[in-house]
Amino acid sequence: MYPRDETHAKFAAYAHPERLVSTSWLADRLDDPQVVVVESDEDVLLYEVAHIPGAVKVDWHLDLNQQDVRDYVDGAGFAQLMDARGIHRTSTVVIYGDRSNWWAAYAFWVFNLFGHPDVRLLDGGRDKWIAEARPMDSDKLEPTISAGYPIVERDDRATRAFLADVREHDGRPLIDIRSPAEYRGEVTSAPGYPDEGVLRGGHIPGARNVPWARAVDDDGTFKPIDRLRDVYLGEVGLRSDDDIITYCRIGERSSHTWFALTYLLGLPQVRNYDGSWTEWGNAVRVPIEKGDGALAA
Repeated sequence: MYPRDETHAKFAAYAHPERLVSTSWLADRLDDPQVVVVESDEDVLLYEVAHIPGAVKVDWHLDLNQQDVRDYVDGAGFAQLMDARGIHRTSTVVIYGDRSNWWAAYAFWVFNLFGHPDVRLLDGGRDKWIAEARPMDSDKLEPTISAGYPIVERDDRATRAFLADVREHDGRPLIDIRSPAEYRGEVTSAPGYPDEGVLRGGHIPGARNVPWARAVDDDGTFKPIDRLRDVYLGEVGLRSDDDIITYCRIGERSSHTWFALTYLLGLPQVRNYDGSWTEWGNAVRVPIEKGDGALAA
């Protein structure tokens, strides 16, 4: 594994500091063939406008998901994608994106399902890189084709939750990271987003509302460890022996919180329910709650 980021003092206090890198760390390694930079955005056209020099694009919808089943690509599909992007099993992959890394964290989580050994997030994502006036490239890159990424079957057991798992999760922590209005059931999608066909608004019974932004500062970088502990261990009361499930609308924002809980706080049992509200809110004979419930301050 490539050396961790020693340039950012706050990282050393995290449970797994090797999973997060600073903009300065990445800027010093843009020409390193061992490091592959991946951009994964909500706005899939941003990459074509401009991207970090040498970065390759991973489209969360077209590249990571099957098109005829609501599920992720299989081992062969992931290996094919890695070969097409010039990524080897030994590559250090640094993922960044827009929206404070929502979709970058989602891509990170999918890479994790396939056990890629060295995958990291760029702290602050695309916006921080641009705010610091670091180089961007609008040239269309010729694809760097590699060969030999092994077919590794996806392992959903440790970090992925399904509807049945959530139904059996009574009494254990469920973290709803959507906006308070979504949680209350006043709206069925995030503010500013179109309605995605969810039949019911509300939240999973017993879920605690801790919006994803509680984990970051105004510039989109993760909060220091002491402030993360104040939120998740102090205010929310999570413990190291908890079996925790995060969810949102389709799993992207909850991947962000999953990353913070798993790699920054080091909580050992955290799963992401990627079916999230678009599945739960439409499922037959599945209970919901409305109102404030365990709404965070």
